[in-house]
Amino acid sequence: MIKLVERISVIPLINTSYTGFTKSEKKVADIVLKDPQSIIYSSITDLSEHCEVGEATILRFCKKLGFNGYQSFKMTLAQSLQKEDEVDVQLSDEITKDDSIQDVCKKILNTDICALNETFALIDYKSIEEVVEWLIKAKRIVFFGVGSSAITAQDAKNKFMRITSNVEFSYDSHMQSMIASLMCDKEVAIAFSYSGSTKDTIEMLKTAKKTGAKTVCVTRYGKSPITQYADHVLLIGAKEGPLQGGALSTKIAQLFIIDILYAEYFRKNARISKFNKEKTAEAISDKLY
Repeated sequence: MIKLVERISVIPLINTSYTGFTKSEKKVADIVLKDPQSIIYSSITDLSEHCEVGEATILRFCKKLGFNGYQSFKMTLAQSLQKEDEVDVQLSDEITKDDSIQDVCKKILNTDICALNETFALIDYKSIEEVVEWLIKAKRIVFFGVGSSAITAQDAKNKFMRITSNVEFSYDSHMQSMIASLMCDKEVAIAFSYSGSTKDTIEMLKTAKKTGAKTVCVTRYGKSPITQYADHVLLIGAKEGPLQGGALSTKIAQLFIIDILYAEYFRKNARISKFNKEKTAEAISDKLY
């Protein structure tokens, strides 16, 4: 049935299916029909709270329409809105085909600045302070992430390994799972997931928490599934739809958090950090012209 759904606009599909929904499912349909654009930026948890129904109701609603799940529904909805509004939502929900190159540059700049400003407004200073203390005392710091968030996790490792040797990351999700299973209470796990709903990353942080490791997640949604396994949740303010996976604004917001953790780690552990940074800089100096 999903092949049929992919060929049809989601809004008319909801309208034609409306009478077959339960009372709770109609609440979901009403919200989607009222403001479909906002749905593509909402997690299943956000939507369930907005509709005042359980997440299971939203999943039933999606499956009645022929989708495998909520993410599949959001993807097709975004594609429908893109076609109907002639907006390239893969780049930005505000960039249109009629924009000049100057307009595109300005809008992307504004999107990135907004992501930084919103992330700054969401900073929990006490959480940052405690996480940095954990990092300084940690026997090992392990970064987790898959897909585009794996690139962020790798960046975090590259940055911290200039000042400390006890950092680890692997691109291979199987390796990440094995690393998580062997962590201990003297170690810190930091997971990156924009949606907070990426199954692999959730399982990795869950596994690390079971070992007694201190856990941190960097995510957009404060009530997403991954947060239940995090001792501290560091929120980012980037806005990313299902057709914008790996948006630069998301990465900029994540890197902003990494920069803050790095700067505070360096500031509070200045003597050793400075010594290690000089050593690592010297180690690669002969590789530069």
